[in-house]
Amino acid sequence: MDQLKAMRVFARVIDEGSFAGAARALDLAPAVVTRLVADLEEHLGARLLNRTTRRLALTEVGEAYLERCRRVLMELEDAQALVQSATHEARGHVRVLVPPAIAVHQLAKHLARFHQQYPHVTLELHSPGPVTQIDEAFDISILSTKEPLQGDFVARRLARTEVILCAAPEYLQRRGRPQHPQELPQHDVLVPPLAIQQRGIVFVRGRREAPDERIEGECRRGVLTTGHNDTNYAAALHGLGIAALPSFMIEDALMEHALERVMPQWQLQSYDIWAAMPSRKFLPARTRVVLDFLVSVFGGQDHDPWLEAAGCASP
Repeated sequence: MDQLKAMRVFARVIDEGSFAGAARALDLAPAVVTRLVADLEEHLGARLLNRTTRRLALTEVGEAYLERCRRVLMELEDAQALVQSATHEARGHVRVLVPPAIAVHQLAKHLARFHQQYPHVTLELHSPGPVTQIDEAFDISILSTKEPLQGDFVARRLARTEVILCAAPEYLQRRGRPQHPQELPQHDVLVPPLAIQQRGIVFVRGRREAPDERIEGECRRGVLTTGHNDTNYAAALHGLGIAALPSFMIEDALMEHALERVMPQWQLQSYDIWAAMPSRKFLPARTRVVLDFLVSVFGGQDHDPWLEAAGCASP
């Protein structure tokens, strides 16, 4: 038995939550994945997983073994990274955890350029939902957060994104362009459920640290209520009403004048976007080039590059 391979497979089964998911991620037959884990258990003389028809669960000894298994695999990665850094060649596979909206509206359009620059580096993107904390099962976690990052990991800022009001020019020509938050109740709005639960949205004019004016706008039920940003985005593009969306999602629509920023003198909220990695002695060349590419694409600064590119940055 190749024990290192079996350990990698075992760790991936836990990461993916199933033998079938691990088989797909590793490009192995499901039967091979099942056999390797069974061989590992037989070699250790202990059951690592409890299997049912619905789910997998680590045994107590399996949980302890997984923790040490990850340490061994990380040490091996560090050893490989040391050699790679000496040869200055980036090659291999990089697993990235990323929010779906960033993957679709930002990463996807830059991947062809990355592949041209680093043809021997392959990427695996996981986008199950919002990402607010690092996941050590991935080489890089792209986080979106309003709070300062804390924890034992390495992080680099990618950018800041503002949530702004926007609408199709056709809608604004038909219904008018509001200039003040108090005018919004007369408009059709696309509202996330959280805003209704909180009973209002805070608008700030001027610097957020020392605003000239601060208003809590009433948030009534909108013509569309959904927490799915891409649905709000599509509905706004087709003239349904005014939506609040992150700038990285609507950059292209703003530049093409398919959407227009509404009340640009008023700010809602902003999020910092980070690329975070587990702390380690040596960063593999393949991970380093992905990280450096992300910083170069997004700018790595504490400002919103997408609103600047679209010519409608906050004053």
